[in-house]
Amino acid sequence: MTKANVIYILADDMGYGDFGKFNPLIHTPNLDRLVESGCTLANCYAASPVCAPARAAIMTGRYPQRTGAVDTLEVRGLDRLKLSEITIGDVFKANGYHTGLVGKWHNGAIQEEYHPNRRGFDEFFGFRGGWNDYFDYVIERNGQRLSCDRTYLTDVFGREAVDFVERNAQQPFFLHLAYNCPHFPFMVPESYLERYLEKGLPRDTAVIYGMIECMDEGIGRLLDTLEVLGLSENTIVIFSSDNGPDLGQESGLEGMNRYNANLRGYKQLVYEGGIQVPAVIRWPGKIPADTVSDEIVHGTDWLPTLMRLCGLTYEGLPKLDGMDVSEAFFGGNLPKRTLCWQWNRFVPEKGCNAAIRKGDMKFIHPPVDVYMELPASEVDMDVEIKYHPERYTTLYTAPTEVRRMPKAPLEELYNLKEDKSEEMNLIEEMPGEAAALKRELYDWFDEVEKERLS
Repeated sequence: MTKANVIYILADDMGYGDFGKFNPLIHTPNLDRLVESGCTLANCYAASPVCAPARAAIMTGRYPQRTGAVDTLEVRGLDRLKLSEITIGDVFKANGYHTGLVGKWHNGAIQEEYHPNRRGFDEFFGFRGGWNDYFDYVIERNGQRLSCDRTYLTDVFGREAVDFVERNAQQPFFLHLAYNCPHFPFMVPESYLERYLEKGLPRDTAVIYGMIECMDEGIGRLLDTLEVLGLSENTIVIFSSDNGPDLGQESGLEGMNRYNANLRGYKQLVYEGGIQVPAVIRWPGKIPADTVSDEIVHGTDWLPTLMRLCGLTYEGLPKLDGMDVSEAFFGGNLPKRTLCWQWNRFVPEKGCNAAIRKGDMKFIHPPVDVYMELPASEVDMDVEIKYHPERYTTLYTAPTEVRRMPKAPLEELYNLKEDKSEEMNLIEEMPGEAAALKRELYDWFDEVEKERLS
């Protein structure tokens, strides 16, 4: 039996409201084409509200805290996967696939043993850190730095993805196309702006929508390539995002008018707007077209699910947090389960920006500012490494500032079935339910922290 190819396309900070299918202000005909030819996952969650931890979960099928990737700061090594972790690249490669990563890695920017070529990917074209300039970028091919000709980076990644498929059309392949679009810095060729400025959108929003439209064009060329090569019916195509959108709070552009499907919050927060992500999977002739699943899918699920769909095995795989959710793609139901999230800067703190969902109920510890903020010196290093990665060959290990949690962290409780926008805090009406969920959240936190520190 011919092995199915897989193309996993991941956008960067793209929200559910950034699809033209769900937002008439934005033009994404090829993403809409995927929606019409595949199964849309209406309740897909990232494993973290920020990039590196969310990507670590996709790579390993495990909660990011277990893997060591707990923050985005590559200068401190907080973005990287432990060397003991098995990646999705390792699994596909061991099963006879040619594996490639085009775009953003962000799971080990410093030291060669953390390089994508050492983590299961036969080919790597892109950058290893968390973001890049779109015109004045630093990129490499398999460890060799390339010159920058100022071609728009999203177009460069789209071109490389097409080239990878064309070169590997005669063998089974796994391609992870990890765009950095529409992550800041917000940049796009001027030709993409007119459509959105004519609609009266603020320029910042117009730029972001133009960035997504350009990415959509590249995805269209990739889908067309599969058609021309006769590979469409034997290729599983997945599109998703690593976490929710930046609505200006992270980038400092708070005047933008970017639709987020009426979800509360944004990137960095464990409210639905930070962790609910768009997702669609297409496999012509197998997965029914133009369908929607309301079943809950999580970032840790992609590895076990693709193993099931492609018939893969891997000896010595650690215990996964994700599960095979492929039944959802065919109209089936999934077992009920409990999911947890937690993220803050530097060392994880369970009383800050943490959440647990069990059934329809969701308990939250809101963010605590002192645990979410970065000192200016850390921001400066985070920017410098993007333009001059050669200056960082070893980790920065200076102690971080001492932080203190308030004696009684705030608590919130929501019924997501009745209150998807998380507006009605039920903490006073249902204290017993909240206390039980908090205990489960803390038990989970202690377990994953123990493994992180082991």
